[in-house]
Amino acid sequence: MKKFSERDTEKYYDEEDEVYLSFWDSSGILHWGLFQDNENIVSASNNLTNYMIEKAKISESSNVLDVGCGDGEVDVQIVKKIGCKITGVDLSGVRVENAKKKIAPKLKSKLNFIHTSATNLPFDDETFSNVISQSTIYHIHNKQKALSEIFRVLQRGGMFVFDDLFKPKSNISKDAQKFVYERLLFDTPFSFKTYQDELQKQGFEIVEARDETKNMKKTYQKLCQILEEKIKNDENPKFHERYLYLIKAYKKTIEATNKSEIGWAIFVCKKPK
Repeated sequence: MKKFSERDTEKYYDEEDEVYLSFWDSSGILHWGLFQDNENIVSASNNLTNYMIEKAKISESSNVLDVGCGDGEVDVQIVKKIGCKITGVDLSGVRVENAKKKIAPKLKSKLNFIHTSATNLPFDDETFSNVISQSTIYHIHNKQKALSEIFRVLQRGGMFVFDDLFKPKSNISKDAQKFVYERLLFDTPFSFKTYQDELQKQGFEIVEARDETKNMKKTYQKLCQILEEKIKNDENPKFHERYLYLIKAYKKTIEATNKSEIGWAIFVCKKPK
């Protein structure tokens, strides 16, 4: 497996953000979702956000950290809905700048976006009442350090709710390595079980752990349909070559889920009082 650095990840998302916005969701909600029946991707993504809000016990008085805020759309929606304070951090400078543009004057006291690494969070101990993270931590190459930092800045009794990829088995095919792991510039030592072991080692209590690989598979199935329609309708022709590659990669990812070569889970954790 190739080794990647944070700089590789930052460069990738700085360069690819425009492509993803062109087909996944133009507002910047770019993560896997929880599907109910035949929903579209944005609706399923909102289901994941609502689940995290509920499980993290986010209220109007909460001071929330979002690790991997991306273009900031999820945080803007949460602030508008709940009225809490949110600080979003992301490794991509392009995405952080996109997020900052979404801070309307009436939201300035509630929202803040910072370009930084999750392995070195610029906050005092026990700053935040709640931490959330969507489709991010697999990109962090020193996951143990990031989890340690999140534990450090979370208040006692606070909730940490996040989703992440896991590796069901160590032996994977060349296609899975190329089109899943190397395409996303990551590897992980964690299976569904050992991820929970690591969280407990860091000091977290596991409240809930859900294997949602089937919903990641559904997300990629929907994305393939969207990309194929974009090409058929001659939309965004400058991205068609990239779209064709992503269709192939997403289909290979679907195959990898069927072979238990990649998995996706949601974890609900608590820092003991």
